[in-house]
Amino acid sequence: MPGNAPDQRGPVLFLVLLVMIGLIVVAWGAGREDAKGEPSVVEPPVVEQGGAPAPSDVETPAPEKRVEPGTLPGGGTQVFGGNHFLVAYYGTGQTGSLGVLGETSPDTMDRRLHRAARAFRQPGQPVRHVYELIVTIADGHPGKGGDYSHDIPRSEVRRYIRAAHRNDALLLLDLQPGRSSFLEVAKRWEWALRDPWVGLALDPEWRMGPRQVPAHTVGQVRASEVNRTSAWLSRLTAREALPQKLFVLHQFRVDMVEGIGRVKQRPELAMVQHVDGFGTPRQKLATYHAVARPRQFTMGFKLFYDEDVRRMQSRAVHAVRPRVRFVSFQ
Repeated sequence: MPGNAPDQRGPVLFLVLLVMIGLIVVAWGAGREDAKGEPSVVEPPVVEQGGAPAPSDVETPAPEKRVEPGTLPGGGTQVFGGNHFLVAYYGTGQTGSLGVLGETSPDTMDRRLHRAARAFRQPGQPVRHVYELIVTIADGHPGKGGDYSHDIPRSEVRRYIRAAHRNDALLLLDLQPGRSSFLEVAKRWEWALRDPWVGLALDPEWRMGPRQVPAHTVGQVRASEVNRTSAWLSRLTAREALPQKLFVLHQFRVDMVEGIGRVKQRPELAMVQHVDGFGTPRQKLATYHAVARPRQFTMGFKLFYDEDVRRMQSRAVHAVRPRVRFVSFQ
């Protein structure tokens, strides 16, 4: 009879109590793990609208190549050592208005540069690739400092330094100083010139006198100012135990460099006179022969994608005498 059946409630209540105690212990342990910084639950990935995983807020940069101290891309310490031929893209960052270098991202530009440089390879003459980046740009107005020029952002220069190291290229900082001296402006870029693969280019076309305005006249520089700038860069190179630096002097008129014969040689620098005239091949060669000083400098030559008429190809450039060792595209 039901009234005589044994009471089952006691054991059942005891079992329920044991289960509850066990759950409390497990939860307490999980809380301790969380307190130690070890997540007890794996969160699902964040998903954007449309079902695709959300990208990270910060892109993971490509790993930089390991650089041997005191060496240039591919090894060695001399810019033209090993009979190297240099090919450069010229311009500034984030815009193609001043040259081909800034028309695309640095890595896309590098691929285009490699294609352009391929034609200049010759047996026994390897090619080095160069990014010539205008870091101080001449202006038609005084600006905050009254010197008719401005610097591009440091972050943009760092972007090209990183790209140069990813792609085994030299970086050349080009200066258009306006009414400032080349040395004054170069010192603002000392932080970048401490990098073993970063060199310096002076563009006297944009070195204005105290009453001159960029684009209204062709500027000029005295040999003494070039010497002060090269001496400073030479001391920096020696002090930091850096490999030889590329040092370029742009020119397309004789009067752009006053007293050029007095420009001093610096063993720490690879001194290049870069002839920049544009036009037909005959006009370009006439400019070249008028200003070239091959006994004093390694010779450079510029090719213009837009301004040149019947742009000279690699075979014609290799045939130029005095011999050219550095070509840049603008």
